[in-house]
Amino acid sequence: MSEIYRVDVEITAPIYDTEVTGRVVDAVANIFPNADVEEEFGEVRGEAHALDHFSDLLHQQEILDTARGEFFANRDGETFTFALKKQAAFEGHANFSVGDSDELGEISVRVRVEAPSLEEYVDHIAPPTEDGRPVDA
Repeated sequence: MSEIYRVDVEITAPIYDTEVTGRVVDAVANIFPNADVEEEFGEVRGEAHALDHFSDLLHQQEILDTARGEFFANRDGETFTFALKKQAAFEGHANFSVGDSDELGEISVRVRVEAPSLEEYVDHIAPPTEDGRPVDA
């Protein structure tokens, strides 16, 4: 099946005075290597049109159910948002930030799905599981 996905991914991460800007840029790039990343005053911003590497991390770390829960819990129409911990991202790991804000701040991600549908795209990047293993829909 060769679906064509049309998505816009917006990534933002604050840069605190105690942080090295390059490390924040690296944290974003480690999770979203295909993003066009720019440094702005006090913030790193990125834009991408795919989440393939992020999806690979979710599979490797076996956190597909967690990801699906975050995506659907933070859904607004054809858009979903989530936050990742910067320190984990710097180490190359996807770690969702839930509850209180992380002391080093978060990488905020907003995904707008144009095609096919949000549900189908989520199934593509974080498929449903059975006994911890992805199942094909």
